[in-house]
Amino acid sequence: MEKQHPFDRLVHIMHRLRRECPWDKKQTRESLKPYLIEEAYEVLDAIESNDPEKLKEELGDLLLQVVFHAEIAKEKGEFDIYDVIDFLCNKLIYRHPHVFGDVKVKDAEEVLRNWEKLKSKEKNHSSVLEGVPDNLPALIQAFRLQEKASKVGFDWDNVKDVHRKVEEEWKELQEAIESGDRQAIEEEFGDVLFALANLARFLEIDPESALRGCNRRFKRRFQYIEESLKRQGKTPEEVDLNYLDRLWEEAKEKVG
Repeated sequence: MEKQHPFDRLVHIMHRLRRECPWDKKQTRESLKPYLIEEAYEVLDAIESNDPEKLKEELGDLLLQVVFHAEIAKEKGEFDIYDVIDFLCNKLIYRHPHVFGDVKVKDAEEVLRNWEKLKSKEKNHSSVLEGVPDNLPALIQAFRLQEKASKVGFDWDNVKDVHRKVEEEWKELQEAIESGDRQAIEEEFGDVLFALANLARFLEIDPESALRGCNRRFKRRFQYIEESLKRQGKTPEEVDLNYLDRLWEEAKEKVG
């Protein structure tokens, strides 16, 4: 008997789960949304941990979500996972005419520009900003919106101009704070974050990854403080801020 291809085996397993497992049977597209998001972020964690075994596992979990949604669609008579794959293959060929056709490109930037043009033509977009999902985390969305706008020339000439824009937005935030107008404060705070996302783009930094890195450093350092105090039989609430600051500086040296 010929051995079943691993992907076909996965599709068969998913089909049985939908028929025989009480939990899998009751899932819907809506109920699966949190898992899809969670698995995508776990893939990011695996990439950032530089752990191939963990990445292999998490990519499998993310693939499961794709197969799960495709199985639900098959039950509804809409499409199946093989239609998804076929559609993807056709799209990749269409959007890479420099590989599968006779179009010539000089660098990766030109590839990206051609991709966006073909995508816009294919989807008949009325705006260059279409295609940036509303449900993206706000920082990523800000980055992508400005990236899209830059493709049609709506952009600063250089990073110094962007830096000045950040300073301008920061000044306007300070003015809003002084005014005490809560709505103005929130709007200006958003403008600062938006300008910083654009600065990250000019610096070729992923703002979401930069912030996640900052969060990890904060977590490591604060937990170092907690452990140090625990060894002394104390808690953060029992010491003054100056002592916490000293431990923070120590943490920066010890745990990065």
